[in-house]
Amino acid sequence: MNRRDFSKALAAGFGAAASSGLGAAERKLKIGYTCITWGAFPRGTEASPTLEAAVKDIASLGFYWFETFPEILQGWDAQGALSKLIEHYALPLRSGYCTGNLTDASKRKESVERIISLGKTIKKYGGTFAVLAPNSVKRADYDWKANRASVIAGLNDHAMALVDLGLGTGLHQHTGTCIETRDEVYDVMESANTKYLKFAPDVGQLQKGGADAAKVVKDFLPLVRHMHLKDYAGGEHFAGYCPLGMGKVDIPAILDMVESVSEQPNVMVELDPSAKQPMTPLETAQTSKAYLQKLGYKFRS
Repeated sequence: MNRRDFSKALAAGFGAAASSGLGAAERKLKIGYTCITWGAFPRGTEASPTLEAAVKDIASLGFYWFETFPEILQGWDAQGALSKLIEHYALPLRSGYCTGNLTDASKRKESVERIISLGKTIKKYGGTFAVLAPNSVKRADYDWKANRASVIAGLNDHAMALVDLGLGTGLHQHTGTCIETRDEVYDVMESANTKYLKFAPDVGQLQKGGADAAKVVKDFLPLVRHMHLKDYAGGEHFAGYCPLGMGKVDIPAILDMVESVSEQPNVMVELDPSAKQPMTPLETAQTSKAYLQKLGYKFRS
């Protein structure tokens, strides 16, 4: 998809947003943004330079806070530079994305200890939520029934440790991991100890995995505390995802639902990067912001 095609799809998405009627309602959610579109992924212990590019752009667009991997935070922390970065761009940290080993019970103690270390870094810099993601598996020969007990017990142990730190946490299902499908998500959320483990879905990942993302959010709405707001189109760029309003996810319905609950979740816009993408990270964020403005959302000036 080239820039002209993106523009056409964007206009169609904006038309759908305008016709939804959501713009007339008062929007209460304050929306943030994750940093992966800029390539901010953990790479050793160095202070990833892409984090500053992400924080700069996210702040310039008026989003309310940011999310990144706590390993990246630790790299900046080790150099004594993270506080300066946050203060310079006046963009608060909201959450960190943590992966736990859920399938190998022999490594659980080590994994929980690692999660505690990451959680402490999130909390040190003002974050309030640790997104708890499952470990990757070879889905072609993955047996959910054989791994179910370990996965659920692992989620409970990791979640309890993070809550004990004073952080919120929730399951973030992900393609290519030990919790991917709709049935796996439902089984986990209906069986885990939800006193500690809440739900932190990636709605784009749900749609990509074949589920109706809006239906899943509706079914577990009382447990939703955090969300990656992502759209999915199935194209060649951005791992099949796209800026908001250009894909198949019913973004207006999902936002309406989370607006309606008394304990509103963190909502973080996200878009995966890819090679030869037709828009820069800043342009994709501008596109998603414009779509959200059509829905009535306000941003920092």
